[in-house]
Amino acid sequence: MKPKLIILFGLFTLLFLFYPGDSYYYHIFAYNRELFEKKQTEISLDIKPIPVLKEQYYPEVTAEGVYVVDLPSFTPIFQKNAHKKFLPASTNKIITALVAFDVYKPEEIITVKKVNQNGQTMGLFPGEKITVENLLYGILVHSGNDAAFALAEDYGYERFIELMNQKAKSLGMKDSFFTNPAGLDDWKNYTTPFDLALAARELLNNRYLTKIAATKEIVISDTDYKYFHTLVNVNKLLGEVQGIGGLKTGYTENAKENLVSFYKNNDHQFLIVVMKSENRFQDTVSIVQWINNNIDYIIFSSGK
Repeated sequence: MKPKLIILFGLFTLLFLFYPGDSYYYHIFAYNRELFEKKQTEISLDIKPIPVLKEQYYPEVTAEGVYVVDLPSFTPIFQKNAHKKFLPASTNKIITALVAFDVYKPEEIITVKKVNQNGQTMGLFPGEKITVENLLYGILVHSGNDAAFALAEDYGYERFIELMNQKAKSLGMKDSFFTNPAGLDDWKNYTTPFDLALAARELLNNRYLTKIAATKEIVISDTDYKYFHTLVNVNKLLGEVQGIGGLKTGYTENAKENLVSFYKNNDHQFLIVVMKSENRFQDTVSIVQWINNNIDYIIFSSGK
């Protein structure tokens, strides 16, 4: 083919490709332009606002382990020994509740075989028949060790503990291991502030468990209305600090004071984890005040 013909052929090809008309050749050569343009206009990225510090300072806390994270973007805003292993105490029960929700239906009835009297209890009686839902209130509101053991033992204790560790692994909790459902002291039973934030995020994805964890006080009974249990949330910040909506306390002499909190402020959501604290409630209040005073947001355009 002569050079002039090659040049002419090239020019006509480009004309047909990019000429915005309705000619027959336009539809042959540029049939996919409409699809391409449609895809371009439909691209939209759901980019969450990103938290930033107004000033470079952090709250003073007694806790040895801290992890504070913006929940929607899971961006950390304050951390201290976030991946160090600590005794979880009753924050352990977040995983217990998640596993119980997986293996039981809330309306299922459990007969309490024996009562574990160690530490904090809701006051179960041997032979008491009680729903799984009320036992979940027992562990998430009153932090009852007897309720945690009742759930594990009815399912099969060893298998339940195995499922707790499988659940932790599935959530990415790489530095956690659980040996009992209540968080009783055992140096082989451990977790980290970061891992607890992962567990708490999973619980908050469950509206049913979130509602229970945010309950300040409730009276529940067995199925025969023989035994009534008044359950009071151990978290003193519920109803005292605006925006706090749970989540789980924990304390033993060796673990010291632990607290996992869900906090909302001006439509923004946070998880606050403090571990091995001398005063978990004051530490959390200090962090809440710091969030209110020192966290701002950068909002990125989605590119629409």
